[in-house]
Amino acid sequence: MIMCQILQIWIFFETCCTSEGEDEDNRTFLDLFSEELVKDPKCLLSQVLDKLEAVRLHALAMEQWNALRLKECDRFYRASATNLIHYAALRSMDIHQLQEALSFLGLSNLEGKNSHIMASLTSIIQILDNLTHQSSKAESKSSSDNEVSPNIEVPIKSKPVHDLKSSLLSSYGRSEAISFLAMKSHARYNAELLLGPSVEGRKTRIMVTVGNEAVEDENLIYNLIKSGVNVIRINCAHDNPDIWRCIIKKIRSCSQMLEQPCRVLMDLAGPKLRTGPFKSGPNVRKIRPMKDAKGIVVAPALVWISPPGVKPPTHRSPDGVVPVDDKEWIRNLEVGDWLKFCDARGKKRTLKIVEKFPTSSDVGCWAECYETSYVESGTEFHVKRQKRKLGNGKVGELSSIDQYVRVKTGDLLVITREPCLAPPTRSNNDLSSPAKVTCSLGLLFDSVKPGEPIEFDDGRIQGVIRGVNISEICVEITQASEKGSKLGPEKSINVPKSNLHFEGLTVKDLMDLDFIAANADMVGVSFVNDVNDVCMLQQELNKRNLKNLGIILKIETQGGFERLPLLLLQAMQSPNPLGVMIARGDLAVECGWDRLAEMQEEILSICEAAHIPPIWATQVLESLAKSGLPTRAEITDAAVGGRADCVMLNKGRHIIKAVSTLDTILRSTWTQQPKMKAVLKPLLLSSLF
Repeated sequence: MIMCQILQIWIFFETCCTSEGEDEDNRTFLDLFSEELVKDPKCLLSQVLDKLEAVRLHALAMEQWNALRLKECDRFYRASATNLIHYAALRSMDIHQLQEALSFLGLSNLEGKNSHIMASLTSIIQILDNLTHQSSKAESKSSSDNEVSPNIEVPIKSKPVHDLKSSLLSSYGRSEAISFLAMKSHARYNAELLLGPSVEGRKTRIMVTVGNEAVEDENLIYNLIKSGVNVIRINCAHDNPDIWRCIIKKIRSCSQMLEQPCRVLMDLAGPKLRTGPFKSGPNVRKIRPMKDAKGIVVAPALVWISPPGVKPPTHRSPDGVVPVDDKEWIRNLEVGDWLKFCDARGKKRTLKIVEKFPTSSDVGCWAECYETSYVESGTEFHVKRQKRKLGNGKVGELSSIDQYVRVKTGDLLVITREPCLAPPTRSNNDLSSPAKVTCSLGLLFDSVKPGEPIEFDDGRIQGVIRGVNISEICVEITQASEKGSKLGPEKSINVPKSNLHFEGLTVKDLMDLDFIAANADMVGVSFVNDVNDVCMLQQELNKRNLKNLGIILKIETQGGFERLPLLLLQAMQSPNPLGVMIARGDLAVECGWDRLAEMQEEILSICEAAHIPPIWATQVLESLAKSGLPTRAEITDAAVGGRADCVMLNKGRHIIKAVSTLDTILRSTWTQQPKMKAVLKPLLLSSLF
């Protein structure tokens, strides 16, 4: 009965400004509204007020409908969960005409009010109520019979609505309309609880992903924190606990040394499909000088030669690092010496010593190389000196280079169950054998069908499945770069149209969770798809009594996006600090590139309504981090990311420069403005309530 009356009020408002000649002169809603406002301002104000009352009552009814969910939420999150319910109710209605009417009247049109829905509605209703009373009072001065007391809270022609409101409130109990400032303060507190304090002049935190390179470069963590990084992320899909432990030890030490807090996030690998490992490649370093368009060398390659483990000075970036086991031999080198050697191809090459540089642990030398060279483990350097000869130096153990296959549009690619394989070697004319990659997850081979799309490496490579058997999947590549795209180990595989579905945490996730509990501040949950995934994590955290470990829900699937409000309500049943990562890589692949902009806006809105800090992730300033030069689109994307509470950068050779640039962008004036200003449209996921 209540909802029927709300609907009647709603329909009355929608038709109040229509006329028979509307189709003929194509008048807009605001044209009609302004005409009606001139004819009978009191009546139209009452009609706008009626519609706002209907919206408010709908939000209160939705709150009551979800009373059990709200009761199950932790006391700390209950007010935020209630506001999320109100937001979902608001987004389930088409209020664009109401927004236009409120804007025309010079009132707030509910844009950017996601964090305090009920307080905003109550405030606007009170203003309109006062305007209606003032208009009624002025018109009824000459007739005492029709005089209305200014203390009466029911506006003219709105008795049925207000009677309905009183009935609803008396039946369901009044919802606490928490103040604007209290709601905003709660959101800021949640962000600080999870991500740590913001820095002066920048409200948005910066997160950076690191891996094994943080162990090899002893200054990387220090420089990252010094440049403004607030959170460092470790992906448990890569490396091992020994490396993770070493990285975290450096983070804690550098953070204390610089007196700058830095949190640690560790992502569980989750059930993500990835390409399997290749057999180890050769232990080779490619050293290449800079050349112009004609192939003429314009600058030599800079090579750091030192004993194993001695890092180059931080003020210069080498093009190659070559360890030599004989420390005494390196100490005896002099500026001007020429080192002659044969590279891995048998080519005769030379290096010229241009500088000797003492380090904290030993000494190293800078050398220049004017020709492309492939230096491998065991290569012997012969010193060419005018006065006397020096013994030979032997290159120490080099790490193996990453293996990959290169595919072009139209190529065939075979996915096999084999645990490990070497990429095929192709001669210039032999293209008969297709490239192969592995995937050990048997569920993939049982779930896909010919004709379904498949994508690799966050959508950089796309294809169509042409054949499937028990041990192989044959894929035709439909999109790759013109020169061919590289596909290496541990790259993502997405099958958005298949029936493949994962549930819960893997065995590896449970093992990694023990490490995370003892060493990290937050745990990232990959591929959260439904409430059961969150429940399983909560059960594991309860077993370990982890009430202070932060939880990051990574939204990267269609199901996770559509169920985000339900996922948040479930997560709010625990007292753990909570956040959401907008994992735009897999999200775009799973849901479609054309929907990404819309979906990231929706996630930001939902997080703001729930007072949960969002993290803006995937390919932020990627060109800058990898090549040293950003694109224009990357700069604006990073600025838009400032509306989130944290922006994440991925690894790259120029990551320090990328962090500094992002810090500057996020300190700009306009990024400090309120997060959300989008016009509200009906949102399908609200129907889940």
